Amino acid sequence: MLSARLPGGHLRKSVLILVILTATFGCAAPKVDTSSDESTKKSIERVRESLPDGKRTEFDNAVRDLALADVDFKDFMAQGQKPGVDILASKMKERLNGKTGQQILADAAKLREERERKEREQAISEIAELQKKQADAAAAKQKLAEFQVTRSRFYIDEGAFVTKPVIELSVTNRTSSPVSRAYFHGVVASPGRAVPWISENFNYSISGGLEKGESATWRLNPNMFSAWSTKTPQDAVFTVEVVRLDGPDGKPLYDAEGLSDSENERLAELKKKFAH
Repeated sequence: MLSARLPGGHLRKSVLILVILTATFGCAAPKVDTSSDESTKKSIERVRESLPDGKRTEFDNAVRDLALADVDFKDFMAQGQKPGVDILASKMKERLNGKTGQQILADAAKLREERERKEREQAISEIAELQKKQADAAAAKQKLAEFQVTRSRFYIDEGAFVTKPVIELSVTNRTSSPVSRAYFHGVVASPGRAVPWISENFNYSISGGLEKGESATWRLNPNMFSAWSTKTPQDAVFTVEVVRLDGPDGKPLYDAEGLSDSENERLAELKKKFAH
């Protein structure tokens, strides 16, 4: 009885091994063939169909990402539409040729990781740049306090032929450097009101500059077609803040203007996404 069962047992084992070998080697995963446009299209479709349903959308996205990986859109536009499309197709074929679906998915994942790494590096660099600008502005404010506005007045000059706004300033330069141009932020507001009548920047190029320790009084005429032409009530108070000074070479000496609203929003967005 024992000798009769042995051949059948060996036969079943042999069949099982044959099935495993067939599944492993006889049904190799299809690969993309880019030898022609037709083979490229058909082989990509075969590779897609060989993947589980849940992986097919991911595969579509992977093919798209790999196709666009080498695209420089400036060069694309410079080449013209037809040559640009041909170059794009050629580079896509190079990336996909001879690849299985799993290999394409893996290549796309690696590409995304590299892109995310570069994006993070760029974002961290931009965060540092914006934060430095903030810090420099804070330090500059202390220095700008040494350029003193000792008197400020704003009014509308009702002339015989033209009405024009006037800003009168008296200043003293107590910084350690001559100043060639001064930048200010002026606010005209009434006590008890939350919103000012005027909140605008203005600047003045100082003829001959203002040396260390020197004082000056200026009568400035801002643009009559700007917010400065707004008529304000008698109780309005005019306050002036120095926001930047240029040195004798015309370059910024101290700049406390800091970040713009859009830069502040950008910094907050980058820190939320990358600063952790």
